[in-house]
Amino acid sequence: MTTGPDVIEDAPKAADTDSPAATLGGDSKRSIEQLALLLFITVPFLALLAAVPLAWGWGVSWLDLGLMVFMYYLGCHGITIGFHRYFTHGSFKAKRPLRIALAIAGSMAVEGPLVRWVADHRKHHKFSDAEGDPHSPWRFGESVPALMKGLWWAHIGWMFDEEQTPQHKYAPDLVKDPAIRRISRQFVFWTGLSLALPPLVGGLVTWSWQGALTAFFWGSLVRVALLHHVTWSINSICHAVGKRPFKSRDRSGNVWWLAALSCGESWHNLHHADPTSARHGVMRGQIDSSARIIRWFEQLGWAYDVRWPSAERIDSRRKDARGEAENAKAA
Repeated sequence: MTTGPDVIEDAPKAADTDSPAATLGGDSKRSIEQLALLLFITVPFLALLAAVPLAWGWGVSWLDLGLMVFMYYLGCHGITIGFHRYFTHGSFKAKRPLRIALAIAGSMAVEGPLVRWVADHRKHHKFSDAEGDPHSPWRFGESVPALMKGLWWAHIGWMFDEEQTPQHKYAPDLVKDPAIRRISRQFVFWTGLSLALPPLVGGLVTWSWQGALTAFFWGSLVRVALLHHVTWSINSICHAVGKRPFKSRDRSGNVWWLAALSCGESWHNLHHADPTSARHGVMRGQIDSSARIIRWFEQLGWAYDVRWPSAERIDSRRKDARGEAENAKAA
């Protein structure tokens, strides 16, 4: 396994001089961003609620289903491999074309600008489930009412908080990269492209406005809502419940039933025990599609210095300290 400093052990130091902004705008645009965020959450969610009776009554075409699945996993792996394992934690190094492609793919998940996403997540790891964590479900206490309030906060509420993570402090490496800073600032464009591709394909394939409309409903709105809530569930559910076979200083847990939909992110206990590991599902039978794709990138020569966890490293993080090397199955 490649050695090196863990990205999240200490938050990156603030730059000596102010860095260029890499978000949608400054404080003057905060209210506009809040309104846009509300729309991006509520409209797809309403579509997700409507999807159940629509699928029951009229069904969903194979074209719409295919577009929804393809766009879902494109954005999901853009987040898990790109925003999370690569940009946030440095689990591997990527050649420049792959670096740009991952930045764009993650941006098409419609989860916010790249630099802001990374800064928030690095801060989360520095203060995980303690004071300073942007989205801990234990923020308000451990009683049932407090936890219910905390789950809502960790899932959605924290995104409307006025306090913003200083990007020049937590993500100076990305702010200094002109190409990455540009992609991050172009979040609105990538969002529009992400929402426009399914109806464009649906309309051209069926040569009808109805085909474009149904493709927009399933491939754009329903897909975005489903991906949002799966991603947010890592913040809320995976920090409240789940098995904890590994040593971590927080309450992160492994939630098996989210593994396939989260592209391997729900093996969250191992991730917090070993944040820079390129593989989160390290035990036998744990699905981690993100790790598999990183392996393909490595084999193609697009990714290198991948931080694959050795059996010894995995064993050293087990709570029982005994370990079972055979459970660490190589991808």
